[in-house]
Amino acid sequence: MTRKEIVYNYLQQNGITYDEYDHPEGKTIEEAQQWWRNDGSMHCKNIFLRNHKGNQHYLVCFDCQQQLDIHELEQRLKAQLQAAGKTAPGKLSFASPERMNKYLGLEPGSVSPFGLINDTQHHVILFLDKKIKDATSLSFHPNDCTGTVVISQEMFEKYLATIGNEIEWI
Repeated sequence: MTRKEIVYNYLQQNGITYDEYDHPEGKTIEEAQQWWRNDGSMHCKNIFLRNHKGNQHYLVCFDCQQQLDIHELEQRLKAQLQAAGKTAPGKLSFASPERMNKYLGLEPGSVSPFGLINDTQHHVILFLDKKIKDATSLSFHPNDCTGTVVISQEMFEKYLATIGNEIEWI
């Protein structure tokens, strides 16, 4: 079964409706933009990070029109998590392709929240930009950069409830 088929099967088995379409490979936002449909969805950028010790991993999702400053993210997370009585991740850096494969079963250019389907140990913490909540629908790769899944906010929240990973809105 392909990575796309795993995602589609998971969504269907959990009663999560979505639209999908195939397109040529787009491993970066710049490459993928040319293939996206003008469907009103918020196209999301997804980055896989690790803490300085390498014992915790994070998937960060945000509007692709935004830029991410990792140092600023570190500071925001520190303040938000400590205020909630949780441990802050400390210094963040990009996780290696090997770590991405180990925890999400993915390769660079195909990472998305759907990779958490493969994280059966619930090791990865998902950080979602609060602006995502304002979108009526969202677009992600189906764990393969030759396709796009468009999912309503309601169905995305239903998906998040099924995966079992820790989720933080930032």
